[in-house]
Parts: sequence; structure tokens; C-alpha cells
Amino acid sequence: MESNTPKRRKLDHTNGGPSFESTNPSASSMGSSGASAFVLETEELLREVKLDYNKAFPGVDETLRQFKDSIESLEPHEPLLIGDVSADFEKANRIIIPYPDPKPAQNSPYKLSFERPAQVNVVGSYTLKTMVKSQTDLAVDMIVVMPTSLFQEKDYLNMRYFYKRAYYLAYIAAGLRKAYGSAMEFSFDHLHDNTLLPILIARPKGAPNKESSSQKAAHAIRIIPNAPEGCFPATKLTAVSNAVRQGKAEDSKTARRPTPFYNTTLKAESQFSAYLRLLHKASNACAAFKDACILGRIWLQQRGFGGRIRDGGFGHFEWAILMALLLQGGGRKGEAVLSPSLHSTQLFKATLQFLVSANLQKKLTVIGKDPPELETVRQPTPILYDVARGLNVLFKMTPWSIAMLTEQAKWSLSAMNSSPLDQFEPTFIIKADQPLQIFDLLARIHLPTSKEGFDSPDRRGFLWDFSEKLYQTLRRALGERVQLVQIEGPKTKASWPISATSPKAKQNTVLVGIIVDPVKASQGREYGPSYEQKKECEKFREFWGEKADLWQFPDGNIVESLDWTSFSYLGFSGICEAIIGYILKLRLQVADADIEFCGREATNIMTLAPSDKLAFDGARQAFEILERDIRDLEDLPLHVKHVAPIDAGLRRTSLHVPDFNVRKPLMHPMEVVVSFEVSGKWPENLAAIQRAKIAFLLKIGSSLEEAKDEIQTHLGLEDANRDDVNLAFLDIVYENGVAFRLRVHSDLEEALLDRLTKDQTVERHVRTDAADLFAMYKRMYTNMPLHNQTISTFCTRFPALSPSIRLTKRWFDAHKLSCHFNEELIELFTLQAFLKPYPWQTPTSATTGFLRTLLLLSRWDWRDEALVVDPADALSTSQRLEIGTRLEAWRKIDPGMHRTVLFVATPHDVSGVAYTQRGPARVVATRMTSLARSACKAVRERGLELDARSLFQTSLGDYDILIHLSPKALRGVSSSSSSAHELQRYKNLDLHTSGSNGKKKAAAAAPPPLEPPARTLLKRLAAVFASPLLFFHGGGHGEDDAVIGALWNPLLHDRAFTVNMPCSLKTAEGGRGGGGSGGGSGGSGGGNGELFEVNRNAILAEIARIGGDAVVRVEVKGEGA
Repeated sequence: MESNTPKRRKLDHTNGGPSFESTNPSASSMGSSGASAFVLETEELLREVKLDYNKAFPGVDETLRQFKDSIESLEPHEPLLIGDVSADFEKANRIIIPYPDPKPAQNSPYKLSFERPAQVNVVGSYTLKTMVKSQTDLAVDMIVVMPTSLFQEKDYLNMRYFYKRAYYLAYIAAGLRKAYGSAMEFSFDHLHDNTLLPILIARPKGAPNKESSSQKAAHAIRIIPNAPEGCFPATKLTAVSNAVRQGKAEDSKTARRPTPFYNTTLKAESQFSAYLRLLHKASNACAAFKDACILGRIWLQQRGFGGRIRDGGFGHFEWAILMALLLQGGGRKGEAVLSPSLHSTQLFKATLQFLVSANLQKKLTVIGKDPPELETVRQPTPILYDVARGLNVLFKMTPWSIAMLTEQAKWSLSAMNSSPLDQFEPTFIIKADQPLQIFDLLARIHLPTSKEGFDSPDRRGFLWDFSEKLYQTLRRALGERVQLVQIEGPKTKASWPISATSPKAKQNTVLVGIIVDPVKASQGREYGPSYEQKKECEKFREFWGEKADLWQFPDGNIVESLDWTSFSYLGFSGICEAIIGYILKLRLQVADADIEFCGREATNIMTLAPSDKLAFDGARQAFEILERDIRDLEDLPLHVKHVAPIDAGLRRTSLHVPDFNVRKPLMHPMEVVVSFEVSGKWPENLAAIQRAKIAFLLKIGSSLEEAKDEIQTHLGLEDANRDDVNLAFLDIVYENGVAFRLRVHSDLEEALLDRLTKDQTVERHVRTDAADLFAMYKRMYTNMPLHNQTISTFCTRFPALSPSIRLTKRWFDAHKLSCHFNEELIELFTLQAFLKPYPWQTPTSATTGFLRTLLLLSRWDWRDEALVVDPADALSTSQRLEIGTRLEAWRKIDPGMHRTVLFVATPHDVSGVAYTQRGPARVVATRMTSLARSACKAVRERGLELDARSLFQTSLGDYDILIHLSPKALRGVSSSSSSAHELQRYKNLDLHTSGSNGKKKAAAAAPPPLEPPARTLLKRLAAVFASPLLFFHGGGHGEDDAVIGALWNPLLHDRAFTVNMPCSLKTAEGGRGGGGSGGGSGGSGGGNGELFEVNRNAILAEIARIGGDAVVRVEVKGEGA
């Protein structure tokens, strides 16, 4: 619960998941072995969030008693005409009576009076004791039951009751202000945003307001007038009855339209006491009822739900009433759905299960005996009908809010049914109401200035009526392209002074959030009913207008259709935006200028087009051709066993798409590993195996060139400094521009390294070197092919995974972190956000996938927690425990985390260090976490006002040194065209050379570079200056690579001279003798007491020398260029 809830202590998660079948009333009775981690965590949460009512509401009981006495002692008066009494009252008391719209006419014959209330009582969460510390508004609800003598038989018609109620409230406000105006501040508000129901709010003077963002508002007392029970005939207030007669023709068909919202609001006015009794009965019957209500409040609060209409119309009251009703009935044969012996977590989960299974957005649900005719309770809003009290509990909800509530319940149940470690935080801790992390498409719709066509007599308001038509229109137009459509209205000021009129909404827009179906949303052509279905075709054409046309299939079948293929190049967002713009202009007269789509800045960060999929498919097809060409070679000494791709471009996750053609060959070859059948012909020596690999590569190259005229090969040497590691690779370049880099895998090499690692007869440094080589071998030839296969599979299963990974890599690049992280590690971060998407569903767009990856990184405590990425749930509980034990062992061996910082385990690597063996360092991991937290904070605080590009803007002021590179020099090194031009200078390297088969074949460009030149320079600098400096760079992609950042090692303090100095040193200021600018053993030795410091100027000069023309300048923090 982000900023509003206390931090929780970490608990041991080794006891497995929750058991909702237990009938014990509390976890303490289960014993430590029977209570699950989820139950223990919820009990701890309950202890932390429960309110101390004496501290939160000091002196409130005495204030309530005083208010009650004052209200009951107010002087009554006889009935007077509404126009006269309103004018006299407002003039005398300077209080504006909060009449609901439309205001009563001055010449209205209605009469108003005031009499002593029939009852004054306290209701709500204060009496039930189910408030929590994280509530933004702490209020005590006091109901004032108006006497029956105030009302006439037909006061339920035409707003009469609500006019009398508003005057009664204003009269109470005048009396209380006169008695307590010096100590209390009074204001009006609408009960749950229902404009028919103004209420009076009293706060101690000098306390912060509810709208104050600097500190939490003080407690308030809400005074709510209401009708006595049974005041109005229930038969006149059914969902199909009309209680608001418009115009003179009251018997006309237009005037008789049902007013279910108005009627239910009126019925609810007399049920406060009835529901108070229901809740107290439930709390007495079920010991865990109150705790389950608190859990429900927290769950709703974390998802942005509340009792106000703008918050979805489903808050703590509705949750508590639903549970109380389910304790009495709701089953198939009227039996209770919930048992009073259940634990609070079981009650909570069972209530969520009911919300999902009841399908309230489509089905009418009735709880109670002897229900009325269903037609008399059916209405457009969701229906949960309480028979005993004759009320639809969900009358404040809309079709879109109940759909969102159901989906949220479904997502939470999915989290609780998942791994025991993924239950508590997604359910109660993570703030799950951030639009940018939920929705794939967000649009602001400006409200029309004309209210014509939205004049419903139901008194729900123009905003509700317009939003309902908007929702119905978008739901029908987008159809199966979307999974969820959510509408959020403008925020209005919660309260207003009693001397002023109620404020109007300042914003004139509604926000539409859409979750798409990634497969169906990108379809360019949509098909409607068959031409033979005349009525359906007529409705289809009436809805779509000129856009509808006929489409004939090859078999002669003719159907109605819609063509959106002209927007296909923009992806699902472009198609959906085109549909929204067209249908709103046609059906609701909303112009294109009145529709503002949010989050389009992401397209400026990097191009994520549907054509990318074609490029990746083309690369994959090219690999299949390579595999076939290699397998077709018959003159190889061993049969090919596997040809495995290990390149990001071949698993759809490379930052840049593998776009190639004859004129524009692939700049960086895609890496491939080939393995042969097991054979005893391999030499049993590591160095000899490497030379045998070279022979294999030469043979493969010559055979491919001989077999295929369009292939040219180049043998390249690795940057190796020893002869027992891989020494060479083969670049295979096709005439169409695609290039591959082939390496050979030997099974015997793995066995020899494993044997050498465990050989106790050799020296320790030999075993250590062998272990490092073995880890490199496992990563290249074992983990990488399996990783490539896993990512490729899930990129196919989750269409949004590939662009999400690429966007995440771009974020690491932009913040100069990617040089410390393997590409595979970043891919695992994003994959985990898809596999464990809780508290939401799996992301369906690149933006949501990227933002949830940042959320994952911001919340991951890598110091104490391992990241276990288990795509197929292949790891057993014992294996997960072993991973945790292994992490604890690493932290004990290396508490400073100098060697292993991030611990990331997968089913094919339970060691946890295969992806992090070469980094990142602790300071880099800390920076990653802090940047991710800053990004998530910006998303949370700025919301839709956030410019997505700001998440990719890094600050260079954090670095001690900035090495500015020359883009021109870097492009010159990478340019293959210039190399080809250089080759043409020599006659023996003409544009056409003879192949091994005697045929003329086009000369290929120069061999592709081993890696981007900026990355080569970075590796060289990191190797030479690893001790004094830590370098940061974007990894060799994009414009951000023009600068390399570096930090001085703070641990290299002044020291006495010794052999093997870590870097270039000089005599410290104030010391004797001279220091050298050379390496570790340079210098002439210092006398006793002489100290040496890092020779920074010499190191910077050496950096400039190594960089040569590629380095423009070296900038030092605090100094000029």
C-alpha cells in the first residue's frame, strides 16, 4: 500500500500456500505448522492497520452527544411555501439550501417544515470498528431520521422528498453553526457523489482539509438526514416505475420512462438502520467478520474502489453488506455461501470468488427468500438484490465499474492460487489503480457542450448518461478487439462551504481506458453478419454508416465488413484509435479534436511497428535456410546434431530489428552454435580441441562456398589471451545481406572442464580458472540455446513480450547500464513481469509490459531475495528452497557482495549465477533499483501527465568523468561500405573473384566487425582501468553511446608504496619524492611514511591515448572540457 500503509516485516515463506478449506476461526488455533504464510502475513497486516480510535477520534463521542442534543432541541415550525421559506431562510442565515437540480420553482405549491427528528443515531464503520490507518478520510456517520409527519403520500414523486430533505439539512446546519460555529467548520457534500443526497460535514477548526496533500485530514462528522422505514410504498418504487414526471403530458410515453436510480436512492434512504442491524448481527455471528471487512477495505482501496460513484460505487459498505448477505444466503437453494466459522482470509477469498462466479455485469443476482418478479427489479446497472430490504445494493455501480471490479477479483484470485510467495503483496500491498500500468490505450474525451439526447429523467446526471452511451458505443464498436473498457469521470471538489452553491466540475473530459486483446486488436478487416441475414445487416449498417461495405469470399459467401487495413502499419493502437475516432464522430458527434489519446510519446522513444514482426520472421527464415544448408553438407567428418540460434535477433528481442537486403547487409551477424554427434575422434586436450574447432569451421566454410554460390565465409579470431578457450568463429554471409556467426560446440570440452574443476590434485588457481571457463562454456553452449528457445516460445505466446523486452533494453541503454547486464538477464526481468503479472493480468502492450518490469525491479530486494524465473512451473518446492539456501550461503561467504550481487535462477540453471557471473557490481545494481523506483514514482505521481520520454532521460551529473566519443569516427570504423571501397583498390581483390568451383561470384563486403567499436573501446578501458574506475555505457546502440560515464573507486584512498599497486599513483599532496605515471610496479619506491594517491591526470591522459580519434574530449566533474 505504497505511501499510506505501514511497512511490514518480512516473514518466512516456507510453509506453502493458504488453505481456505480450514474451518478454524483463527490462524492461532491452527498452530504454526497449519497457518500458511499468507494467513500469517494478513494477521500481521491487520495488527498494523487497525485504528486506535481514542487517538484518531479524540473527544468525538462527547461531540456526537452534543450534536444529538442540539439537533433534537431545534425549534420546529409549521409548513410554509417552499419559495417563501427558502428565500427567508437563506437571507436570515446566509446558508444556501443545497437543493438538487433541478431547483424547485419559486411558485411551487410544495410546503416545507421542520420537526424534531424521530431518531438520531451513529452508523457506519465507526460503530463496526472496521476503519484502517491508511484511510484518507476518517469520518463518523450520524443519521438523523426525519419524522413521518413531514411527508405526504406522494412525496416520492418529482423530487419532493429530496427538496424537503435538503431544507431539513440546511435547518440543522444553521442550528449547529449557531451553537458550535466557533469550534467547528461546517460544509456541504454529496453522499457518495449522489447529487440527490447532500449531507453536512463538521470538522474541528484549524484541522487540515480532506483535499490537503501535505498531511492527513482530521476526523469529520457527517450528518445524514434520511427517511423513516416504510415511509413510501415499495410498489411505487420498483426498477420499472417512473417517479419523475416531466412536462405537462405526464401520461405520455416519454414521461413514463423508468427511473430506477431515483427510485433506489429513495428506497435506500429508509434502510440505514436496517443495514446497521444486519451488520451487527453478522459481526456477532461470525468472529472473523470484522477482520474480513478490513481486508476487503484494504483490497478495494488499493484498487481505487470506494463508495463514491466516481470511485466505482463499491466501497467498504457494499463489501460488508455483501458478506453479511452471503452469511445468510446466496447459494443455489438459498443456503449460505459463507460459513461463520471461516477465518478472515477464507471469508475474503470466498467473497472474491463470489464476485467472479456471480458474473454480476451480465446476470441478475437475488439473495433472500420469496424474491419478487425479476422484471420489477431489472435495470441497466448491475443488480445484487437484497430481498429482505427490497434494495439493489449495487445501484451506484455502472457497467464499466462492475466489469473492472470483476476483473480485479479474478486477477487477485489468480495471484492467490499461484505460488505461495506471490499471494500477499499483489493482493494487499501493491497499489493497483495506476492507469498507465493497467490500460493499453488511454483517451480523454471532451464532454459535449450540448446536453441534447442525454436528458434522462432518472436524475443520474449528464455525466453518467453521456458515459453510459459512450461505453455502449465503444463496447459495440471495438467488440472482440478489447477485453475491458473503463470510464473515469472528472474529479469534482468534494465539499463546499454552506454559504455557497455546490461547485461544478472544472474538468470537462472523461478518461477512457482500454485493455486490448493483442491477437484480435490488430485485425485489419472485420466481418459482420451474412448478406442473407437482412435484419442483422440493417442494424450493422445503421450503426456503422458509410464505413460498412460488402465482402465476398472466394467461395461466393457475401458478408458485411469493415476495412481498417489502411491503419495496420500503426499496429493495434492505430486501428483502435481510428475506430474510436470514427464511431464517436458518427454516433455521439464527438469531433476528432475532442479526442486526446495519451501515451503517444512512447513511439518517439523507439520504433515498435508491426513490420518488426516481419523482419524477425525473415531472420528466422534465413536461419532455417542456414540450418538446412549446413545439414545438407555431406563431406563433414561428423554428422551435425544441432544448429541452435543464440542471438537476440533470432528470438525477437534485439534492440534493432535484423533488417537486411542486398544493398544493406546485416551489420552485426546473428550468432549460431553448431554441435556434432558424439565421437571419440576429438582430442582429449582443451587447447587441441580449440584447434580442431578451427578445422571444422574452415571445412564448413569451404563446403558452404562450394555448395552455394550466394554464400561467402570469413574465419575470424576471438579476442582470446589463452589457447584453451574458443579461438575462432565463422562468419557466413549470404548474397541477400543476412549474416551469421557460427561457433562449434564440443561435448568433450564440457567433460574435460568439469573434470578439471573437481580435480583436487591440481593447484587451486588452475581449478579456479577451469571453473570460470566451465561457466563461460555452460552459458554459451547450454544456457543460451535453452534461453533462446524459452524466449522465442513466450514471444509467440505473448505478443507484447517482444516489444516490451526491446523497450526495457532501451531503458537500460538510455541510463548507461546495459554494459553491465547481459541481454539475457534483461529478457528474464521482462519475462518475469509477464509470468507473474499480479496484481494484474498478463500485459497486452509494450508500454504496460515495460512499466510493470520497472515495477518489478523497483520492488525486488535482491540483497535477500532470489529472482526465480520458472516459465513452465518446473521447479519443485524443494528446488526453490535450495535456491534460497544457496543465496543465503553466497551472502555468508561474500557479505560485501563483491562477486555475486543479483541471484537469478531458472529451471535450466538453479545455481543462480549463470546470468550474473560477470556483473553487475553492487553499485550498478543499486543504481538500477533507484532509477526503477524513480520511474515508478513518476508514473504514480504524474499519471497521464507523464511524458514517457522523461523515463529515458538520464542525468550525466552523477558521473565523475564523461568521455565524449566521436560518432563520425565510430561510424567510420563500422562502415562496411568504406571497407568494400578499400578492397576495390587492389587488383587481386576485384569485385568478382573465382570461387572454389571455378565460377565467378560477387565479392562480399569486408567481414563484419566483431562487435560495435564503442563496445570494444569500453571493454579495453574496463580491462585496463578496472581498479580505479567503473564505466557506464549504453552498450553500443543509439545516440546515447556518444558518452561514456565513469566513477572513481572511493576505496582507492592514499596508501604507502607496495608492489603490485592497483593503478597509476603519484606522491600524495604534502608527501616526499616523486610518483610515476606508470602501472602497478612503477616508481622508485618511497621512504618511510610517504603516501601515494591515484594519479588521475595520468589515467585520463591514458584514456585519451587509447581512444585516439574516437575520443573527442574527456570531461571531469567540476571542471571544464
